[in-house]
Amino acid sequence: MNLARRAALASVACAILLGCLKAWAAWRTGSVAVLASLADSVLDLVASLVTLTGVHVASQPADHDHRFGHGKAEALAALFQVGVIAVSAFAILLQASQRLMDRQTSVEAEYGIAVSLIAIGVTLALTRYQRAVVRRTGSIAIGTDRIHYESDLFLNSAVIVALALESYAGIAGADAVFGIAIGLWLLFGAWRASVDAIAQLMDKEWPEEKRRRFVEVAARHPELIGLHDLRTRTSGNKDFVQFHIWMDPQMTVLESHDVVERLEKELAEEFPDTEVLIHVDPEGQVDEPGNPLAETDLLKDTR
Repeated sequence: MNLARRAALASVACAILLGCLKAWAAWRTGSVAVLASLADSVLDLVASLVTLTGVHVASQPADHDHRFGHGKAEALAALFQVGVIAVSAFAILLQASQRLMDRQTSVEAEYGIAVSLIAIGVTLALTRYQRAVVRRTGSIAIGTDRIHYESDLFLNSAVIVALALESYAGIAGADAVFGIAIGLWLLFGAWRASVDAIAQLMDKEWPEEKRRRFVEVAARHPELIGLHDLRTRTSGNKDFVQFHIWMDPQMTVLESHDVVERLEKELAEEFPDTEVLIHVDPEGQVDEPGNPLAETDLLKDTR
């Protein structure tokens, strides 16, 4: 079982545990902040199950119908999570606003505080594990799941403060106000989580620093006269790169093939989990006249 799938399973287990604890706490306290936290945990479970499915599909090897693999399943799972987070946030805002207008108060705050402290401990352990998995695998689905759970740390802390202010300090409406703050925070988290998923689905180019480092590695080969039409994208935890190179037109096919083989080997060492496609052109060949994005020589500034 790969690391991303293990992290997804850990997320599902935590969501089930916290959902059960918060359901009990919401029943005992009647707190809208605890209820909001419960709703978030239930949706965490749904999102984690989708993440597990996305990670499983993305890990499947390329097949006849998906020659580039299934990596974008992770981005689709991440977008579903964004939708789940947004629905959760709006439901919480509605409930909290109603509670604020009705001026209802919660009782037995100690149960909600105790459960929230447990939730913070469990969530800290999970997010630390997820962070390590993302660092090693680059999984966007696990990364989005981690963002959601990190927002839970704020959410559970807010629940504790809300219950303490309303039940012990006697500040009426604190519970509902914090519920509204939690809903707004979740909406911000949904927007933040959507950015990487949409970028991956739209085949956004690598960051400029990574592209520059890639070109610098290629520039170590003196046989390459020029490099142009560099195109990069990411799908799941796998990168894809294609580019054209200018070489001496007098070289034989075998000689140019050997150069490309050495270049691919070095690039694979510097950029693991990257599929590279190289097209060889004779020096001076222009395929798309007037298109600077394609024909600009990227090697000229690295030598």
